[in-house]
Amino acid sequence: MDEAGIVDRVRSVLEERGTACSLDDVTQLCPDLTWNQVFLAIDFLSRTGQADVTLDPRRVYWVQTRRSAA
Repeated sequence: MDEAGIVDRVRSVLEERGTACSLDDVTQLCPDLTWNQVFLAIDFLSRTGQADVTLDPRRVYWVQTRRSAA
């Protein structure tokens, strides 16, 4: 799968969930991708404003797609 396909796959999983997911949850929801592929896709989505990444007090990263302003 190419880079754009990986990003699309991760974005689709996050949009289907519709709520924040931990980084580990996203990895489990995309068993066909490696942890590194998921991380890089989330990094891209975050840097391009398509997803928010937060760190909770337990040091767990949470990811959620941003709603587009239509």
